[in-house]
Amino acid sequence: MYSAAVLLPLLGFAIAGLAMASSLPHATKERVAQYATTGCVMLAALFSLVIFHQVGVQGQTRTVELFTWIESGAFVANWALKFDALSATMLCVVTIVSSMVHLYSIGYMAEDKSIPRFMAYLSLFTFFMLMLVTADNFIQMFFGWEGVGLASYLLIGFWFEKDSANEASIKAFLVNRVGDFGFALGIFACFLLFGSVQFDQIFAAAPQFTEAKLEFLGKEFHALTLICLLLFVGACGKSAQLFLHTWLPDAMEGPTPVSALIHAATMVTAGVFMVCRLSPLFEYAPTALMVVTIVGASTALFAASVGLVQNDIKRVIAYSTCSQLGYMFFAAGVSAYSAAMFHLTTHAFFKALLFLSAGSVIHALHHEQDMRKMGGQVWTKIRVTYAMMWIGSLALAGMGIPGLNIGFAGFYSKDVIMEAAYGVHTAAGQYAFWLGLAAATMTAFYSWRLLFMSFHKAPDTDHHAVDHAHESPMVMLIPLFVLAFGALFSGMGLYYFFVGEGREAFWGTAIFTLHDGIEAAHHAPHWIPPLLIAVGLTGIGIAYGLYIRNPSKPKQIAKDFKGLYEFLLNKWYFDELYNALFVRPSFVIGRFLWKRGDGTVIDGMGPDAIAAGTLVVAKRAGKLQTGYVYHYAFAMLIGIVVLATWYILRTGR
Repeated sequence: MYSAAVLLPLLGFAIAGLAMASSLPHATKERVAQYATTGCVMLAALFSLVIFHQVGVQGQTRTVELFTWIESGAFVANWALKFDALSATMLCVVTIVSSMVHLYSIGYMAEDKSIPRFMAYLSLFTFFMLMLVTADNFIQMFFGWEGVGLASYLLIGFWFEKDSANEASIKAFLVNRVGDFGFALGIFACFLLFGSVQFDQIFAAAPQFTEAKLEFLGKEFHALTLICLLLFVGACGKSAQLFLHTWLPDAMEGPTPVSALIHAATMVTAGVFMVCRLSPLFEYAPTALMVVTIVGASTALFAASVGLVQNDIKRVIAYSTCSQLGYMFFAAGVSAYSAAMFHLTTHAFFKALLFLSAGSVIHALHHEQDMRKMGGQVWTKIRVTYAMMWIGSLALAGMGIPGLNIGFAGFYSKDVIMEAAYGVHTAAGQYAFWLGLAAATMTAFYSWRLLFMSFHKAPDTDHHAVDHAHESPMVMLIPLFVLAFGALFSGMGLYYFFVGEGREAFWGTAIFTLHDGIEAAHHAPHWIPPLLIAVGLTGIGIAYGLYIRNPSKPKQIAKDFKGLYEFLLNKWYFDELYNALFVRPSFVIGRFLWKRGDGTVIDGMGPDAIAAGTLVVAKRAGKLQTGYVYHYAFAMLIGIVVLATWYILRTGR
């Protein structure tokens, strides 16, 4: 069962791939691919729930050794599946969300011409993600890490006929290569310091290397700090943190189920999982933890501010994902790893719900994604989708009743993160708290801005899609119901185990802390939860005032604060900055090497020169072939004279 939970998606991928390559009728290929992949992932989800109960609740941790993968001298990497509370949690998150995305895709992609390929890619991605979260060593984790990068490239660029999809997939791949380079350097440094890539061996030896030094770029650094910072660079790339975030919004070029699977619940949370998995290293590197806190808090504010003005419904939710990942990282940065995992889990449900609900809206409006062309009381035609969007938005905004301790999933997980940031009483923690508070206000605003623009506000232009809107089929609505259940109750149901009194028994040795951020959260001031609700209601109220009560006001504000509006609309000009610093110079260098280096030097002095010289010699030699007998006789006579002269000179006769 343990191995099957990981390997079943690979089986689904193989069946879909074989069906795609077979000579079966096209409709049969589609059905085989849909049923095989969805069935395998659903069965994996069922096994994952059993594993979660056995490993997490009952504490029956285990490692399943499959075989020795690499053995070279002291370097040994086994292919093994590690099952503890961390991996069991991620197993449930990945397989449950993935199974719902697979089921949803049967309806959403029904008219696509490449259904088997799409379903195969989804299952391949799921397999790689499961390999990542169950790895018991760095090499196996890196295998899954790179695998999800490959699968995301294939899924983002699934509609390769569109130039924008190709560009987005290449951008995601390249930006992640930057982060993965740092991740690889961190793995090399770990092996150099510890002589092993096995997590258990590294974690056991970590306390002995608290004062160790490593030389890097000609300078000496604190070894564990250097290793953790390099590994965090990888986390920033995969989880779209500030400076390596630019690929995430463009990744919305893929089909909506891809957005829900990759960029809401699984791949982008790999960095958060990695930091939590490596807590025994990060705890001995306080400087690295401070960097994690600052970067996470800055990302939360940055992404929330950009989400305020975006008009593409999927991009708003994408920037929301980026912002919520910032919360998870600064939770880990203040040693509240279990709070980070708690928010990762609840966020998986309500963010996947929001993405799939947005997909339902797009499907209802005949693939319209611009919120300015939506509205017009369309909610009356897609009431179920509208209700699901409300549930997801309330969970994202963390709405609840603090005194009664009743609320949506985000109410529980976001509160404990904010309380931990405030309760640790560090400068980085205070920075994270106040930026997180500002981001929470913005989150509530852009969530209800999305709701009001998509379902209520009169469209800026006449658009026939609103008049012909229709509710999605049941195969797309069932996944929404399942995810809505998670958005409603996962916070309440998991609080005790993840961050409550049962957390130590639940997490066991999966998470290590020297200074428990959760304990600090439980001693934080009681005014924090009501304050979070207050700022959330403030954001909702502002959105209502601007988009329902006075819908002409947003345009006026944008006009009055044109500079700020353009700054946010253009995403702080990160793309333009990177284009100037990296893309254009790369094109200039590439063109120079192509034209001057390859064309002029290599080809000009190599193959082209030889070919040109051969042609010249051949043409000149060809002129000797005149066709006149007396020319040939004269040539023969010259030859005889030359040979006779050479013979006389050589023999002296």
